[in-house]
Amino acid sequence: MKDKITTFFQKLQPGFDKVGNNKYLQSIMGAMMATLGPMIIGSFATLIAVYATKWHMMELAKIMGFVNSVTIGAIALYVSFLMAKYVAKMFLSDDDGTSAGIISLMSFLIITPLDNIKNVAVIPTTWIGADGLFSAMIVGIIVGRSFAYMKKHNWTIKMPAGVPPMVSNTFAALIPTLLLGVFFTFVALGFSLTSFGSLHQLVYGIIQAPLQHIGGSFWAMVFVCLIEQLVWFFGIHGTNVITPIVMPIWMALDMQNLAAYKAGRPVPNIYGYAFFNFYTWGGTALGLVLLMLFISKSERFKTLGKIAIVPALFGITEPVIFGTPLVLNFDFFVPFVTNNAIVVMIAGLLTKLGIVARCTGAQAVFGLPLGFHALLGGHISIVILVLIIQLIIAPLLWYPWFKIADKKAYDQEHEAIK
Repeated sequence: MKDKITTFFQKLQPGFDKVGNNKYLQSIMGAMMATLGPMIIGSFATLIAVYATKWHMMELAKIMGFVNSVTIGAIALYVSFLMAKYVAKMFLSDDDGTSAGIISLMSFLIITPLDNIKNVAVIPTTWIGADGLFSAMIVGIIVGRSFAYMKKHNWTIKMPAGVPPMVSNTFAALIPTLLLGVFFTFVALGFSLTSFGSLHQLVYGIIQAPLQHIGGSFWAMVFVCLIEQLVWFFGIHGTNVITPIVMPIWMALDMQNLAAYKAGRPVPNIYGYAFFNFYTWGGTALGLVLLMLFISKSERFKTLGKIAIVPALFGITEPVIFGTPLVLNFDFFVPFVTNNAIVVMIAGLLTKLGIVARCTGAQAVFGLPLGFHALLGGHISIVILVLIIQLIIAPLLWYPWFKIADKKAYDQEHEAIK
C-alpha cells in the first residue's frame, strides 16, 4: 500500500514541480515576500500607534500612523513595482527588471482614479492599500511580461556600444514605457465610462472580494494546511507550490485587520497569513524535538533532539525534518501531514468562541524565539495559545507515532550491538 501511494505521488511530482517552478507563481511569491519588510515595519507602527493613543502620546501616535500609511497603507504600490520586476527577471536573463517595475508603478497610478478635495487632486488611499492588491498584481504581470516580450523582440532604442549601461538601459525602456503608458491610459478611460468607474473596482468586486471570502474561511485554511504538508511529505516543496496561490489573499485579509485595529474597530477576519504563521510556527516540529530530548530510548533520537532543540526554539526545524527524516517516512506520515491542520482547527475554534483574541494582522518576524514571535498578534491570549500548542498539544500529537518509531530505532540499535 505504501509503495502504491509513493508511486502515485512520484507520478504526480512532475506536475507539482511544474506548478512550483511556474514563473508567474514564483514572481508572486517573490513579490509578496519582498513586501514583508514594509509589512513588519507597518505592523510595529500600528501597534505603537494604538498604545500611544491610549497613553495620550498623540505626536508619537501621529508619526506611527504616518509610517503605517506609507507601508501597509500603500502596499499595492510596492506590489505593482515588485510584480513587474520579478516577472521581467523571470523572462529576461540580462535584465534586473527595474525598468519594468517603474513602468508598472506608473501604469498602476494611471488606472487609479483621483479624488478632488477642495479643488486639489489627491490619490485616494483606497486603491493603493489592501483593496488594490490584486489589481496591482495584474498590472505588474501584464507590464512585466509585455516588457520582456518587447525587449526580446527588439522593440527598443539601442545605443552605441560605448554608451554607459545606465544610459542605454534608460533608452531601451523608452518604447515599452510609451506603449504601456498609452495602453493603460486607454484602459483607465474605458473603465471610467462604465458603471465600475475603474479597473480597481472591477478586480476587487469580481476577483478579490470573492477570493478573500473563500480563501479566508475555516475550511480553506485547513485544506491548504493538509495539501501543503501532503506534498511536503513526498519531497515536493509545499511552500513553493501552495503558498503563492493563497498568500495574496491572506495578506489582504491581514491588512484589513490592521486597518480596523488601528481605527479602534473590531478586527473583521479570524484567518490570514499572520494567523497561519503564528499557530503553525515551525510546523509543530518542536513537539517532536521535545519528545526526542526527554522520553526517547533510542540514542539516535536523543542525539538528534540535542542537536535540534536550539534551532527549533527559534522556529528553524530543518535539522529534525531532514535528520529524522520526516519526508517519505511513513512512521510519521499522519502527524507530519495533519498536525498543522489540527492546530489551525483548535486555534480557529477558540478564536471563534472569543476565548482567544483575533490576530491584528501584524506579521510575525522570523527568527524570534518561541512566544516572542506571537507578541505581534496584539493580545496575550494569542501568545498563551501558541505556547500551549507548541509545548503541550504538539508533543501529544506526535507522541503515539514517536513511541512506535522510537521503539523500532531502539530495537535496531540493540540488534546491531548483538
